[in-house]
Amino acid sequence: MLDRMVIDGVDVPEDGGDRTDHVAELLGRIAAGDQSAFAAVYGMLSSRVFGLILRVLVDRSQSEEVLQEVFLEVWQSAAKFAPNKGQGRSWVLTIAHRRAVDRVRSSQASSDRDVRVGIRDLGVAHDGVAEHVELKLEGRRVSTALATLPDPQREAIVLAYYGGYSQSEIAALTGAPLGTVKTRMRDGLSRLRVEMGVGA
Repeated sequence: MLDRMVIDGVDVPEDGGDRTDHVAELLGRIAAGDQSAFAAVYGMLSSRVFGLILRVLVDRSQSEEVLQEVFLEVWQSAAKFAPNKGQGRSWVLTIAHRRAVDRVRSSQASSDRDVRVGIRDLGVAHDGVAEHVELKLEGRRVSTALATLPDPQREAIVLAYYGGYSQSEIAALTGAPLGTVKTRMRDGLSRLRVEMGVGA
């Protein structure tokens, strides 16, 4: 029997064996301005979304800011969600990942400027600084390479490596068979290696 919970007056099934996309149903109501549906989606997904953002940003206060931005975008853009293109939960997590990566890029740009000025002012290259810059550049290369993947492959990889989902969970979230998820991840990772020049 499916467990249910009530969030701000909305009866919502908890995660279980039910494959119905309840988040998608709630997003439809949010698009019509239903605040209780928005509260329900927030209650269902905020901790998972925050965990994903925190994995990308590490900094807790920035992660809290991005969490607010994500749910503001969910409220404002719910009408843009297309149920035929994926699960509601995946759509929200994709917004969260994109927002987190945007924040990293913004921070990187500022940090890289500071590092360049610091190196210039020091007049010598410090191993720690060089390593820091190299890591930042590598993160940027990964983001650029991810953007070249087809949507299904990118979604599977983002959910696995940024969202912390298992392949079985990804299959349940996306509605794709487990074998398809495994193939998407294998092919996507192979393409990423090629894009980044580390071989097939």
